[in-house]
Amino acid sequence: MPQSSRLSRIEISKEAHNFSIGHFTIFSSTDREDLHGHNFQLHCNATAELNDEGLLFDYAILKKLLKTLCDEIDEQVILPLKSPHLSIDEDGDYVVAGFNDEKLYFLHRDVTLLPIANSTVEEFSHYFLGRILEHPDLEDRGVLALTVKVSSNSGQFGVAEWNSERTLEPNSEQSSERSGT
Repeated sequence: MPQSSRLSRIEISKEAHNFSIGHFTIFSSTDREDLHGHNFQLHCNATAELNDEGLLFDYAILKKLLKTLCDEIDEQVILPLKSPHLSIDEDGDYVVAGFNDEKLYFLHRDVTLLPIANSTVEEFSHYFLGRILEHPDLEDRGVLALTVKVSSNSGQFGVAEWNSERTLEPNSEQSSERSGT
């Protein structure tokens, strides 16, 4: 019986696809974690049809993109722009995060503002998925599905998925905003 389609998946999980950030998770309008840091890993699976040459697509494009996305936020404090419980202001050379009755001061160069509601692996996975989907080098590559996983330790992932049957519009709000740049 002839095969009309041969779907395959490439799973990219490289040591170079990591980032270290400072953050705090917000649980409510009065409860948050203390500022702390993690070393995160970014993983991505791409599904496409195997072509006659035995390739899905040139996934070096995807590996380079993952590395770039990690590097953009590496060694930064991440503040969520969409949190209903956090205000973000500027005071001279500082970014000021307001939470409850607290004010946390950070140098501009140390902060990246992300269009997320909280600094969690769940939100990071959706953020990265949106950034990957909007990247022009992946257009017309025949990618049918993407899974993005972000982990802060072994065995615990935030996962976001997309497939071409359930199209997700890339969101221009997904790009990171380094404070002061």
